[in-house]
Amino acid sequence: MSLDSKSVIRKRIHERIRKKLEGTEQRPRLSVFKSNKNIYAQIIDDSKGITLVASSTVEKAVKEGLSTGGNLDAAKKVGADIAKKAKDKGISLVVYDRGGYLYHGKVKALADAARENGLDF
Repeated sequence: MSLDSKSVIRKRIHERIRKKLEGTEQRPRLSVFKSNKNIYAQIIDDSKGITLVASSTVEKAVKEGLSTGGNLDAAKKVGADIAKKAKDKGISLVVYDRGGYLYHGKVKALADAARENGLDF
């Protein structure tokens, strides 16, 4: 395995992004992680080091009606679900952390669905 595998490069990019982004109590961080089979999103307050809200295609409620957890439809559903859960907790303003991934495809679909359902970033 070479030193510059895709996952190593993504982690290096993510570390560089995280130097500039920080979730606060007023504006927590919306973090995205994707695997081949699932997509995960969580809203984090970095000042306290806690996860406020989380959603993924592993959850039963989100998984319903999806053929697979790693496609665009799944990303849209996770984005809508995380926005709904955030609104229930009183969170409307977040900082978007794309996790070192390009802002394209599933990462963009999740962000667009979260915006459509009431999150501002």
